[in-house]
Amino acid sequence: MAEGHSRPAWAEVDLSAIRHNASVLRRIAAPAALCAVVKADAYGHGAPSVGRAAIEGGAAGLAVALVEEGLELREAGITEPVLLLSEPPADAADAVVAGGLTPTLTSAEGVTRMVTAARRFGTRLSVHVKVDTGMHRIGAHPSVVPSLVTSIAEAPELVLEGLWTHLAVADGQSEEDRAFTASQLDRFDELVRALAGPRARPAVLHAANSAGTMAWPRARYDMVRCGIALYGQLPSPAMAPVLLDSSGGEALRPAMSLRARVSAVRWLESGERPSYGRLRPLPGPALVATVPIGYADGVPRALFESGYHVLIGGRRRPLAGMVTMDQILVDCGDDTSVAPGDPVTLLGRQGDEEITADEWAELLGTISYEVLCGIGPRVPRVVDGATKAGWGSWVSRAASPGVSGDRRADRARTKGADL
Repeated sequence: MAEGHSRPAWAEVDLSAIRHNASVLRRIAAPAALCAVVKADAYGHGAPSVGRAAIEGGAAGLAVALVEEGLELREAGITEPVLLLSEPPADAADAVVAGGLTPTLTSAEGVTRMVTAARRFGTRLSVHVKVDTGMHRIGAHPSVVPSLVTSIAEAPELVLEGLWTHLAVADGQSEEDRAFTASQLDRFDELVRALAGPRARPAVLHAANSAGTMAWPRARYDMVRCGIALYGQLPSPAMAPVLLDSSGGEALRPAMSLRARVSAVRWLESGERPSYGRLRPLPGPALVATVPIGYADGVPRALFESGYHVLIGGRRRPLAGMVTMDQILVDCGDDTSVAPGDPVTLLGRQGDEEITADEWAELLGTISYEVLCGIGPRVPRVVDGATKAGWGSWVSRAASPGVSGDRRADRARTKGADL
């Protein structure tokens, strides 16, 4: 049980895995700098602690989606560069400057707002410009970028530090996907060549996400932005050989495990239908374990129908009924050794068995990103053994198992009893 929390369910975050993964990605990208993407509370892992670990592993700075996310890092004492991956809203301009964040700009209005805010604070602000080369989510059209670059260069309050784009299918293996990624990089390169003037070409060009870092050496430029790989997950399972090839055989290490403890057990006869909906009869007499974690915590109901298992005693055990808001039921068959307090692994390793985020993603028809981000805020994060609630310039920085516990003493079983 996590200290200070009454419910025995928690997520373990291994910061040594974050440091290791950052180091692997930094070596793959070298001589480019590594920017560690820690948006969405570091994909559910805890942004301040993950940010520090990534820096220790070799990252030159961090990237977030929201101004509030960047300010949280500053409040935690992180002084390294923090890049905002979207243009900040109008009412956040002062906060960006006050927090020393690096905004991405994509519009003339955004440039004007940041000039005004920087002037108000009497400072010069480093900014990046994002160009849309085909993702079509955010970013300036290539035809607009030269005018944005010129207006930034002419503003004494701003310093054009970076120019970047984002790759839509860098993890794609098909000929079409690879051709599209190549075309995005071609558009980006063409734009860079077209920029004129001594201050027009920024010091930092960047395009590669985790997949681009591994699979597209030409996309590494001066800096790479790695998110999912920082947490020990591949952008897609098909990229396993790509990683091994680009890293010289080094693997990434998953940084999060999701664990709980059995809260109750009961013996049920064959044909009983546990949980809401009474959807499936037990195939035989079974000890059914209750585990206090559910869909409000990020364990989707769809896992029941898709055949999900958890690990208890180092063995895979199927769900006995529909996932509920706060609890799941597990079919332990005729194994009467399972008792309240026993460790349960929902995501991670226990003994010789392991359940991965990719396994969840395949069962749910989604991606590992959504699995990790979906682990809810009421699940306490235990970071390197401690329960947690809820960093120079890019270029200069570039130069440089299972949870154990006391088992119930009395292991006796009585059929029909709730233990």
